Amino acid sequence: MRRAGGTARPTEITCDALVVGSGAGGSVAALELARAGRSVTVLEEGPRVTTEDLATTDPAESMRRLYRNAGATAVLGTPTIAYGEAHAVGGTTVVNGGLLWEPSPAVLDRWALWSGYGSYRSPVVAPRFAEVQRRLGMITQEHGDGNEDSRLLARAAESLGWRWQHPQRVVRDCRHLNRCATGCPSGAKQSMAVTYLPQAEALGARIRDGVRVERITHRQGVVRGVEATDSAGRPLRYRPRTLFVAAGPVGTPVLLRRSGIHRRTAGRRLALHLNLRTVARFPRIVDAVRGTMFTAQVQEHSALGMLVMPSNLTPGGLGAALAGRDPRQVDELLASLPHLGMFTTQVRMQGTAGIAGTLGGAPVLRHGMTRADHHVLTLAFRRTARLLFAAGAVELVPPTSAAGPLRTEADVEEYCARVRPADWELVSVHAMASCPMALPERGGVCDELGRPHGFTNLHLCDAAVLPGAPGISPQGTIMSFAHEIVGRHLETV
Repeated sequence: MRRAGGTARPTEITCDALVVGSGAGGSVAALELARAGRSVTVLEEGPRVTTEDLATTDPAESMRRLYRNAGATAVLGTPTIAYGEAHAVGGTTVVNGGLLWEPSPAVLDRWALWSGYGSYRSPVVAPRFAEVQRRLGMITQEHGDGNEDSRLLARAAESLGWRWQHPQRVVRDCRHLNRCATGCPSGAKQSMAVTYLPQAEALGARIRDGVRVERITHRQGVVRGVEATDSAGRPLRYRPRTLFVAAGPVGTPVLLRRSGIHRRTAGRRLALHLNLRTVARFPRIVDAVRGTMFTAQVQEHSALGMLVMPSNLTPGGLGAALAGRDPRQVDELLASLPHLGMFTTQVRMQGTAGIAGTLGGAPVLRHGMTRADHHVLTLAFRRTARLLFAAGAVELVPPTSAAGPLRTEADVEEYCARVRPADWELVSVHAMASCPMALPERGGVCDELGRPHGFTNLHLCDAAVLPGAPGISPQGTIMSFAHEIVGRHLETV
């Protein structure tokens, strides 16, 4: 049926609980609500892919299909930062490394002091993390078939007296296929797509992929409806009793703004982890393409927000890291691929990013990297270089396309003295804190139940609610907070 003028009349759907987004936070909401006997519908804008799909699809095609903007979202500023997030059922858990770290008591205490809410400290969050750990079957990932780059890094850390650790991952019978970042083709990684969401479906939850949520209608702090469009462009209108939004650290504040909810504060601040990628050439064959994502992480400088680990090395990934360099240098490096390793140094950004507006309906992201950030990046690279030389590297390709290869400590010092903020080539795959859980006078968007201030039946339960950047892979933190948010909601109804 069409209205006068040819506009299609929206299909009206009444539901008990509606969840927008199916990543780490939305999947928790779906499963816990379904376990409590609630009728649940999950809406996901991206596609649904199976393990069989991932096994038979070229990694480059998976990248285009599973990442928003094919993984090329720009955070504008000096320099421009490449930001990657997933766009699929299961969210970023489909394309991350399956890392599961518990937030430290120090981080949770710092967040509690800043936010004005004191009940998300370790005594509350730790049991939630233990529940996630048990459900997903967290393991300590030992060195497997391959991973010589991780072994070299671990031995180098030990030679320097630096602390390192095997990663904690949610995998079962990992086959070390080195395709974590484009979707596990063996089903070993315990993403939300193969764990929480199927379990929620077994309890009656409905998952609809290819559905874009346009806005939330509301009156006097009560959600009245959710307007969406399906993959064929047909308009839908959901009328939920309770709405949980977990559309991601960018998608959640964008949806709130489009809906006239906390327009001045939602998305104003966005915390990021920044990644420096350093390519190292070794005199011996490393064959870093063999193995899982990584099996050693150097945590000696974690108090400064720095972590060092190998990165997935593939010809395509190496080509992306070397984009902008002289083609002859790229060809030379590709020819020596068996001798190369690629390493990621993660740094917690001290400045903030934010949603500056929209262009053609898409969010425009900008950041304000500070002088302190530049100093920390320089320090992080200097320490990474020291570690890689200790591992036996004979040449380093720094994360600046205009810089030549570095072969000595003196080369590194000269590079660090000359590098400018605009020179860094930075990547981020961790964003959070765009709708932080904090008191309104402290810049908070939502309360301790994840409810945007002034609302009663709307809850946020994804990375957006975190009060800051945890300095670790955030999946465990996101899921722990989501379990607590949903648990508190269920206690009140």
